Amino acid sequence: MSATTPQAPTKLQLLELLAAIGTAQWRDFAAAAARYGLTSTQARVLAQLDGPVPMRGLATLLVCDASNVTGIVDRLEGRALVRREPDPADRRVKNVVATDEGREIIRRVREEMQATHGALDTLDEAESATLYALLERLRRPMEKDA
Repeated sequence: MSATTPQAPTKLQLLELLAAIGTAQWRDFAAAAARYGLTSTQARVLAQLDGPVPMRGLATLLVCDASNVTGIVDRLEGRALVRREPDPADRRVKNVVATDEGREIIRRVREEMQATHGALDTLDEAESATLYALLERLRRPMEKDA
């Protein structure tokens, strides 16, 4: 009996697997966000706000028109989850900033992503470290082009 080397997956197989994982993670994120009365897009905006982000910058991150961001931010602002602030360098630019309540809700959303947490719990420490390193390696060139 001879040992055979497993065949490396094709790029298409890798892309399909990444898409399936991304879709499952997004579904989990949306379900957790809905428990807080947020749409997945509203939660995604909150998740992008590590600091002040210009309205146009949010449109770029969300890959949508700036006019769509206005309505999303209006609804989040109405719930006191974000606020608009003038940019100190250009007062014509409005930055969106998460409030303490907004940061707390997105923390809870991420914490309550049961399917995603469960999947990650199947990895041991070494596998988690390897996956993290590989994903970081893939992320760098993809974000450079964005």
